[in-house]
Amino acid sequence: MTLPPGFQATQPNQVCRLLRSLYGLKQACRQWNTKLTAALVDTCFTQSKSDPSLFTKGFGSSFIALLVYVDDILVASGDINLIHDLKHFLDTTFKIKDLGSLGFFFGIEANRCKSGLNLCQRKYTLDILHEAGFIDCKPASTSMVPGHHLMHGDSEALKDVGSYRRLVGRLLYLTATRSDISYAVQQLSQFIDAPTEKHLVAAHRVLRYIKAAPGEGIFYPVNNPIQLKSFSDSDWASFMETRKSITGYCVFFSNVLVFWKSKKQATVSKSSFEAEYRALATTVCEIQWLHSLLQDLHVQLMKPATLFCDNKSAVAIDENHVFHERTKHIEIDCHVIREKVSQGFIKLLSVSSDNQVADGFTKPLPISPFLYIYTDQMNRD
Repeated sequence: MTLPPGFQATQPNQVCRLLRSLYGLKQACRQWNTKLTAALVDTCFTQSKSDPSLFTKGFGSSFIALLVYVDDILVASGDINLIHDLKHFLDTTFKIKDLGSLGFFFGIEANRCKSGLNLCQRKYTLDILHEAGFIDCKPASTSMVPGHHLMHGDSEALKDVGSYRRLVGRLLYLTATRSDISYAVQQLSQFIDAPTEKHLVAAHRVLRYIKAAPGEGIFYPVNNPIQLKSFSDSDWASFMETRKSITGYCVFFSNVLVFWKSKKQATVSKSSFEAEYRALATTVCEIQWLHSLLQDLHVQLMKPATLFCDNKSAVAIDENHVFHERTKHIEIDCHVIREKVSQGFIKLLSVSSDNQVADGFTKPLPISPFLYIYTDQMNRD
């Protein structure tokens, strides 16, 4: 390292002793994580296998959980003394800075009250609008125009490609608390290699939509019953260029949304049934991961996870293995659904298309069904 200005060396080849790790070194984050993990494990913390950044210790009223993101740490416990003891240990070992109660974490605002916890990204949303020049724009009622499909080369190519990529990247992080823009942002992210004017207009539509309610987020009420409920859906061959389908799913802990995703499937499906079947398999895997994470947090599920699907053929085939002709060409890993159904881990149920909550993650919806899903269903207590 370069010696500080004005430093007078008293001996030849004198060096400085490094007391703290420096940002920018390639191995700094890895070495810090290794040292922090070793220190926590030595104090009887258990590292989660489902999420290596989660550490837990104790049971019941003496339970404490610790979540690590590089050098930022969140601590939660029902006993404030356990939190004080942990903070004293970390300060003695690493010289930490105590920021007090959780209020703001990586652009996510946390507001606690007696009735529950509210998470939103209001400041982050306003920063996006201000940077894009949409702080005073006219709000839009939906995040995407119904029936609108984006394609490569559908209009004149953008000259400033970097601005489009930065905007989509910021919107992707906004989906951490805004499930209502997941599908639109997923579509926009398909064209970051060669964006056009139409893609930019669609991105501006999302900005106009979030302008209507920049403080929109998720509310987690207290004393919720312990039950996993999920919805899975797909839109067959909706990606016009490759004819691949879109998978959409959302998982509720009781009636509170905890996980959601809109994603293009990796392969082309021969029928709408196959697309639904692949979407179900993806959803089951996410439920399995969430179940393992809840076990690390000592949360026991007394009932099977309920999975709703609006394709009756997919539900029938998962419960009846006789329909071999329609499934013999599907990859073996997709048949994880049958295994979990036979084990009693999940319960497959059919739901009407009108009540399919995951429909908004697979296609742009008109105003009425859009508001029904993201206002009445997603935000209910």
